Amino acid sequence: MTTGTRHALRLLISGPDRPGIISGVTGYLYRLGADVTSSDQYTSAPGPGTFFQRLAFTLPAAARGTLVSTFGREVAEPFGLTWRLVDAAQPKRVAILASKADHCLVDLLWRMRRDELPMRVELVAANHPDLRATVEQHGIPFHHVPSVPGKPEESESRLADLLGDRCDLIVLARYMQVLTGEFLTKVAVPLINIHHSVLPAFAGAQPYTRAYERGVKLIGATAHYVTEELDCGPIIEQDVARASHRDDAAALARLGADVERTVLARAVRWHCEDRLLRHGNRVLVLS
Repeated sequence: MTTGTRHALRLLISGPDRPGIISGVTGYLYRLGADVTSSDQYTSAPGPGTFFQRLAFTLPAAARGTLVSTFGREVAEPFGLTWRLVDAAQPKRVAILASKADHCLVDLLWRMRRDELPMRVELVAANHPDLRATVEQHGIPFHHVPSVPGKPEESESRLADLLGDRCDLIVLARYMQVLTGEFLTKVAVPLINIHHSVLPAFAGAQPYTRAYERGVKLIGATAHYVTEELDCGPIIEQDVARASHRDDAAALARLGADVERTVLARAVRWHCEDRLLRHGNRVLVLS
């Protein structure tokens, strides 16, 4: 973002924890005339920990080139840091994969239209045609990519061709298909998935019916990054809603849909705001 002659930027850094990193980074930015608007950091210490930091700041437009060319040499290399500079004004390019359920998809499109999510949806692809009208009324291209039973490589190949290099993030908005490791490697961008948190106790078909039969009192949802191991990727966000004996399976499903859409929206927003840093199989959410 450009404010007058200033750019709004984000700096994401990580590396071995040691004294002086915060001072070194902020001192360097001060010398360039930066105004830090938010800063959050985390260390995995005690022990030989890893340091993580997210800084949001504005910088004179003329100093941006200097930062890009000298930060590595003057700060990152001496401290052994990995770093990434992000333009805060550039929305993330997002592709959404869906099936028949519309609650998560519609919620994301609504929030984007209200400027609550710093993203631009490039396309929606689904393995059923049911959501075409919903998507196209938002002026977004819709692609029906049917799943081929027993031949996931056929639909995945078409999906990968559609996505190309058009997106920075793929969101699975209740996309009811398992993606292979080959597909994840080919698209080479992060994927965020959402599922109900009556897993793993009630995996498979009709989970809310079986949850009702067991008298479940909490209905939740989990948003996570996608890995080759099904539903085992690093968890980004979770939430729950209380249920009672008065709630039948349909009521539980409605509660679950409400939690799913809000949890997914938070996860997507945090990713698009560069608040999520991976540390092994954990996700740090920095402010």
